[in-house]
Amino acid sequence: MTEGTVSRALNGYADISAKTRERVRDAADRLGYEPNSAARRLALGNAECIAYVMPWQSTHIADPFLGELLDGISAVLSERRWDLSVAAPRSQEEEVATIERIAKAGRANGIVISRTLGHDPRVETMRAMKIPFITHGRTTNSDDHAWLDVDNFEAARFATAHLIGLGHTRIAHIHGPLRYNFAAERLKGYRHALTEAGLATDPALEAASETTLETGYTAMRTLLDIADRPTAVVCVADMVAIGAMKAIREAGLVPGREISVIGYDGIPMGEHTHPALTTMAQPLRSAGSQLAWMLMAVIAGDDPASQQQIIPADLVRRQTDSPPIRNA
Repeated sequence: MTEGTVSRALNGYADISAKTRERVRDAADRLGYEPNSAARRLALGNAECIAYVMPWQSTHIADPFLGELLDGISAVLSERRWDLSVAAPRSQEEEVATIERIAKAGRANGIVISRTLGHDPRVETMRAMKIPFITHGRTTNSDDHAWLDVDNFEAARFATAHLIGLGHTRIAHIHGPLRYNFAAERLKGYRHALTEAGLATDPALEAASETTLETGYTAMRTLLDIADRPTAVVCVADMVAIGAMKAIREAGLVPGREISVIGYDGIPMGEHTHPALTTMAQPLRSAGSQLAWMLMAVIAGDDPASQQQIIPADLVRRQTDSPPIRNA
């Protein structure tokens, strides 16, 4: 039997009879043979790889949000014996260029991106390159592609309404950069809850932040300088909330007592803050797994528009939400 016949049998080519394929596989098992995966992929023209292109604004792999997401993606790919390739661009232009290189070189079967913008050039590039892709988050025009998203509007509305139910009327919001679709939706949800309860929105109670400890700290310091300071704050992300808690402590106040704090994401670090952070938790690890399975379906030929899903965020009460102890 020739080397070519053995190779084609191991790779399941239809021109090799079932009996021959079975004989070759039995012999390979007895000899403990493991095929060269790189050579096999090259021969089949199948990279057996998913690429995750990190959002350049993030702190990359040190970000616990992204770490949880990647863990879920890699678990599914490992089960399928596929690879995960992670690219870390350093600018928005490099993000687009990275996507173009991946698509042109055939280095991946599909691409995952997260932290979508309202108008996202990455999505437009992937559409133009005709490579299968999925986004963790929606844009303002996501009807025709695969996506998995949290109901950001409802989660922020619920968190704010929860604080109103505890008796708070001076509720601040530290929002993310509004170019991000999730940040814009969470701001809308926060404002909607106030309006629903008959409370006026106050621009002084809305502070901008990136999704980092440092910017959360700075934003909270700004809010603490208001004469009629807030008694509660809803934060766009847990990392922002943890930074805000530091500012509250430095002002001689106790998070969860003088000022209630609610984060967003449910990263494990929130359980270990002092006091433990109340949060709107989204299932990051399972979201990563779901993103991988949905993209696999698109790669296999499913209509991308059939692979769209909204998941809820759940309030996890710990120690930083309580009724106000005084009027601000």
